[in-house]
Amino acid sequence: MFFKSKAVALILFGMLAGSSLQAQVKSTELSVEKIMRDPKWIGIAPSNIFWSEDGKKVYFNWNPEGNRKDSLYAVTTNGKDIKKISAAERRNMAAQYGAYNKAESKKVYEKNGDIFLLDIKSGRVTRVTNTVERESNPAFTFDEKQITFLKDNNLYSWSLVNGQLAQLTDFRKGKKPADTEEKDPQRVWLRNQQLGLLQIVKDREADKEAFKKQQKADAPARPLDIYIDDKQVSSVTLSPDERFVTYSLISRPKNAKVAIVPDYVTSSGYTEDINTRTKVGDAQSTYEFFVYDTHRDSTYAVTMKDVEGIYDVPAYLLEKNQKASISKDAADTKNKKPEMRASVIYGPFWSDNGKNAVVVARSADNKDRWILTLDANTGKLNLLDRQHDNAWINGPGIGYGAGDIGWMPDNESVWFQSEESGYSHLYSVNAKTGKKKALTTGKFEVSGVQLSDDKKYWYFTANKVHPGEQHFYKMPVNGGAMVQLTTMPGAHEVELSPDEKTLAFRYSYSNKPWELYVMENKKGAKPRQITNSLTEEFKAYNWREPEVISFKAEDGTDVYARLYQPKNAKANGPAVIFVHGAGYLQNAHKWWSSYFREYMFHNFLADQGYTVLDIDYRGSAGYGRDVRTGIYQFMGGKDLSDHVDGAKLLVEKYNVDPKRIGIYGGSYGGFITLMAMFTEPDVFAAGAALRSVTDWAHYNHGYTSNILNTPQTDSLAYAKSSPIYYAEGLKGALLICHGMVDTNVHFQDVVRLSQRLIELGKDNWELAVYPVEDHGFVEPASWTDEYKRIYKLFEENLKKK
Repeated sequence: MFFKSKAVALILFGMLAGSSLQAQVKSTELSVEKIMRDPKWIGIAPSNIFWSEDGKKVYFNWNPEGNRKDSLYAVTTNGKDIKKISAAERRNMAAQYGAYNKAESKKVYEKNGDIFLLDIKSGRVTRVTNTVERESNPAFTFDEKQITFLKDNNLYSWSLVNGQLAQLTDFRKGKKPADTEEKDPQRVWLRNQQLGLLQIVKDREADKEAFKKQQKADAPARPLDIYIDDKQVSSVTLSPDERFVTYSLISRPKNAKVAIVPDYVTSSGYTEDINTRTKVGDAQSTYEFFVYDTHRDSTYAVTMKDVEGIYDVPAYLLEKNQKASISKDAADTKNKKPEMRASVIYGPFWSDNGKNAVVVARSADNKDRWILTLDANTGKLNLLDRQHDNAWINGPGIGYGAGDIGWMPDNESVWFQSEESGYSHLYSVNAKTGKKKALTTGKFEVSGVQLSDDKKYWYFTANKVHPGEQHFYKMPVNGGAMVQLTTMPGAHEVELSPDEKTLAFRYSYSNKPWELYVMENKKGAKPRQITNSLTEEFKAYNWREPEVISFKAEDGTDVYARLYQPKNAKANGPAVIFVHGAGYLQNAHKWWSSYFREYMFHNFLADQGYTVLDIDYRGSAGYGRDVRTGIYQFMGGKDLSDHVDGAKLLVEKYNVDPKRIGIYGGSYGGFITLMAMFTEPDVFAAGAALRSVTDWAHYNHGYTSNILNTPQTDSLAYAKSSPIYYAEGLKGALLICHGMVDTNVHFQDVVRLSQRLIELGKDNWELAVYPVEDHGFVEPASWTDEYKRIYKLFEENLKKK
């Protein structure tokens, strides 16, 4: 069906590419139909690499046959004898993840909801549980005599000596039953009268009390019954001395409204509703942290009330208050006692000797991250490190939740990552003296940190060579020279063998998809390629190696980008700027892009005479804190001006016609496209906005509140950052594409924008909708239809007639 009017063009998706999808084109020439087929035509890269417990094999998922699903494969470390693992053998394998004892001779793991114990040397597996309910989170106790695990959110232990099972916690839903002792004065008087006057009543009451005492004395020891009301228990952890159990209670908001996404194409023939998420600023869950002391049979809360910064008012609110006129209400607010900011405590993380514990706390507004020692006996917290950002806390190894953290070999110092220097680096801090030390430094980022088994070295990934390269490094535990172990330009995703003598890794380059390699764990070792996944059809085309360039933004910041050029570029030619999604993501790099369809499309566009620029704009990953937070309180600010500066670069250096520049992207890239078309209409002649956020007040809380705070407290930031407020500025040709069952950026976003454009009388835009697609498209026909429309948009508006 096709509907068109002066105000809106609504195109309901059809199977436009049917016949071309069936034809297996062998030509080296690219077409949209060829690019957007099922990705199996490229070849399926290996993924999910892990080692066998004995270190003799590398396992990985692979699909060289082009089947509907990947299969599990194994290869020996010499790179020979690649073998497909049968379904029966896979079912009998130990789970990939689990917990090890100190000697790493035993592993305990969950599989299909049951707990198993593996003796690594013999390969013998012992089933610990076999129940209908799910058991999870298995671990060895500190003395390694027991295994603990969770069942129905309660902690249990299983003895390795005699197989005895014990329940260690007793969390109960609901409120604790009220004390049954009579408290009414009149009834208490009558009872006392009866006991005083009648001996038989007194004797029988005494018998009852004696019986109760005997019952209690005869009863086996049980854990304290802890009533949690309607809260959810999580993060239940046993201390090394088995005295303390720490846990968190989560209170879900009762009045939060969840957005509904209608699903129109269903097997039932009826429209079915999909529950998705709340919107930014809605009520959020709250968290409490407790210690259960089994010796004292009591629980107590651990609070942040005495921690530095917990009462601080965020800088944007202070600035807002300073600008506001002083009214009676404002004056009253000044005199009020400051409130504790909501926070979450993660952990604890115990030292290897079992004597010391730290926790990580984060403020709910994500502007602070604290690392604190915990005295489980008293619940007292002591500050070791506070990471504060007026924007928000993030970065490699920091992320969300606890981030990466652990204990140094001395059992006195804690290691962690921080953006204190402007880049995420590795630090240690002594838990007794508070002395902090930077273990890595420089204008690069560190990620994937792990200690060697002998605790003498660090292993990690860093982009030290170039922001667009990821290499694997080894470094002494107390800092020093970083030894680069991988050398091929691009990216390496490394898994160390159990004996740490061999590296298995996925490697890719800009125009070479991921393959599996193996090499010795030493500098200068030669990597051996294990897999060859690419099809002959894919290899037949000479895929471009996009040049990774950098240019100066208007404020002097270095901005990195990928450049695709036509082989025979003509003066005053057309250009397209691509905007990657996700916001905090890197795409101007030297490895195979997760945007592989777009990479192929850019090759196709270059073949058609377009110059293509793919920019890592402000807010992108890989470039440190200032670039990451460059969009704080104004999305569509510096991130958009970086694209405007990129357009200037195309004109001044690459002979592009300033009147023939287009822009496109999906998700965050779609949002930037809308902002570009609405607020920079003289720079961009045409734009394709895919699955776009049109109003940030309708997006989720976790992502949006970091950058724009909340609509209730920072409404100006939302108005400045939302395209729907700027729609009147549209001049060029705009294509909007959106999946109707998008549970991330809801279809409602473009429906509201459509109504806005209709009311503004705009007639230079069209909307293509995809009834069966979520945020990330799945069906090749949908991809094909979408990109045929994008290409048509550029051909009609950027090519000279």
